[in-house]
Amino acid sequence: MKIAGLPIPDSLIRHYESAGIMDLYPPQEECVQKGMFEGKNLLVAIPTASGKTIVAEMAMHVHIARGGKCLYIVPLKALASEKYEDFSGKGVKVGISTGDYDRRDDYLGRNDIIVATSEKVDSLLRNASPWLTEISLLVVDEVHLIDSPDRGPTLEMVITKMRTRNPGMQVIALSATIGNPGTLSRWLGAELVTGSWRPVDLHQGVYYDGAIHFHSTVRPVRSVSKFEDLNLMMDTIGEGGQCLVFVSSRKNAEAFAKRAAKALALESPELTAYSRKLGKLAETDQEKTLALCVSSGSAFHHAGLRREARTIVEEGFRKGHIRCISSTPTLAAGLNLPARRVIIRDYRRYNAGEGMVPIPAREYHQMAGRAGRPRLDPYGEAVLIGNSSQDAAQLFSYYIDATPEDVNSQCSTDRALTTHILSLIASGFVASQPALREFMHSTFYFHQKKTDRLLAAVIGRSLSFLDRAEMITIQAENLCATEYGTLVSQLYIDPLSADLIVEQITGAEEFSDIGLLQVICSTPDMFTLFVGNRDRHYLERYVLEHDHELWMDLPFGDDETYFRSLKTAMVLSDWNHEVPDATICERYSIGPGDIHALVESVNWLLHATGRLARMFKRGFSQQIGEFELCMRHGIKRELIPLVRIRNIGRVRARRLFNNGFTSPEKILAAGEERIVPILGQGITTQVFSWLKEEMGGRLPVSQQVSQADLFQFGKKEPE
Repeated sequence: MKIAGLPIPDSLIRHYESAGIMDLYPPQEECVQKGMFEGKNLLVAIPTASGKTIVAEMAMHVHIARGGKCLYIVPLKALASEKYEDFSGKGVKVGISTGDYDRRDDYLGRNDIIVATSEKVDSLLRNASPWLTEISLLVVDEVHLIDSPDRGPTLEMVITKMRTRNPGMQVIALSATIGNPGTLSRWLGAELVTGSWRPVDLHQGVYYDGAIHFHSTVRPVRSVSKFEDLNLMMDTIGEGGQCLVFVSSRKNAEAFAKRAAKALALESPELTAYSRKLGKLAETDQEKTLALCVSSGSAFHHAGLRREARTIVEEGFRKGHIRCISSTPTLAAGLNLPARRVIIRDYRRYNAGEGMVPIPAREYHQMAGRAGRPRLDPYGEAVLIGNSSQDAAQLFSYYIDATPEDVNSQCSTDRALTTHILSLIASGFVASQPALREFMHSTFYFHQKKTDRLLAAVIGRSLSFLDRAEMITIQAENLCATEYGTLVSQLYIDPLSADLIVEQITGAEEFSDIGLLQVICSTPDMFTLFVGNRDRHYLERYVLEHDHELWMDLPFGDDETYFRSLKTAMVLSDWNHEVPDATICERYSIGPGDIHALVESVNWLLHATGRLARMFKRGFSQQIGEFELCMRHGIKRELIPLVRIRNIGRVRARRLFNNGFTSPEKILAAGEERIVPILGQGITTQVFSWLKEEMGGRLPVSQQVSQADLFQFGKKEPE
């Protein structure tokens, strides 16, 4: 089927033809035949690189041409950015939204395509963004994540809410790995497009005894070192391919990248340029190691790296200069980084309380699906590493020949349902218990179970908690959110988190930064750091030394949760006290990416806490607002007046302060010539231009920080 013969806009046809795309792949043709352009719902469950994104893009452009609006849901912020870039520049308006969970983002409605994470869409629904009613096509990427205990309930509820709100809306769900696609397609009322066709053949095998053993052939691999994984990598790169190596931990990823760099020892101007970019970012030994590895053609990739470093590595690999990446499985979760050969070296990983356990078949298939670059590779190879023929037989059975696990609803837990039931009541989706039950009957959970016995029990417990917490009122069978409950829902925090925060701030006699951090890090919304045996001593000592500042007492019995929260709070406190990233990383055995992920999460919760304090503890709201600003920038309170200046972040603010320029007024009074040695000519010129404009208008700058100011601060240009 020719692209030129499809009912898509001419501009999109020209774009595809200029990229060499003249014909549809067989699965794409099947989507057309099954009513993609006639508004039929589709579940497209086909291998990676088989053209799922183009299916969605063509359908979106047809909707836009007919006056519709499209919402594209992704699981990860990085994937949202990738799709935003993919869809931009093709004659339609594209918007992206992934943060600020209590905003309506009405401006997004001006776009034809909106790319967002499922959590962001859920918050937009809670805050009643009016443009959501205009959505005529909903695309759900990586729909198998409905099975995720963490993100699955939100994704399921978003799909159910959108289908309830927009009954005429078309739904296109995309995935590469679903064991029970028929069940999911029936829930969506969707035509099922599935199969194993790929544009590049995928050969899957197990390496042992110096060769890769496929189903019907054996491929010898030349030994160039004592390391099997290194031999496999060098074999691929020797014939012009690139390689992805999946390992079980960050340390393993870094160790392999160092060995690979030594073996490759490549040199090129492009690698030197990427290495220099990474070197400029580097503050920790880990980041310096990455820069050195990249200079020789290898890299590692995991969540401990800051986002800018990961972006540089991804670009270098896509352009073919970085030849090998060793990674934890985060790289397989949606990012478009295919390679000639994918080596799944570690198929076991550590689970707390269980030790080393095999990864699921679905995860293997996600990794294996990265093998083979369309139009670049003659084939793709996914290789597991075993020790013997007996190992190989088990690996073929458990992974290569196995179908992915079934996708199952995760909506049956009290925590998952409590937050979503509150949002349904507060946003007006339901106003009575019968209406709530009817809504829940339209979920994937009910579609799978065909019974509401367990569901009714969980709903009952959730309603009882929300009633006791005074977030809803129940009169007969009528349900109504209180002002408190509505605020909690709009702030997009777990009701359990809100209940704990309100209890602690109302019970505290004096404000304490670390006390507040400890409480926030104890909420279910906050990811907390692992606590090893070596951490216990300094954590226990910290409790003794700061007992008067901490708001929560050390419990009797199981104290692991307490210490995880405290360790996380201490990391954030160090960041707030301007401790360098390198020191924090070494002190707590974490990466720069971990620091910034924690800061991002805690800022959202600090903002929510400030809003709750205005309702329940007004005496703390000013201090919480100041502390949020300090945490956002990683500064002590004394730098607040300085970071309000455009182009001034934590490092420049500290330089100015230490040189005696402690306020905008003092900087302006000093004159440019005294500031240039501190900031440099370019930044100084920009700073004075801004100061003169502001000081002549609404300034002088007050050192008071309002909650409304915080949004302005977040938009300041980076340092």
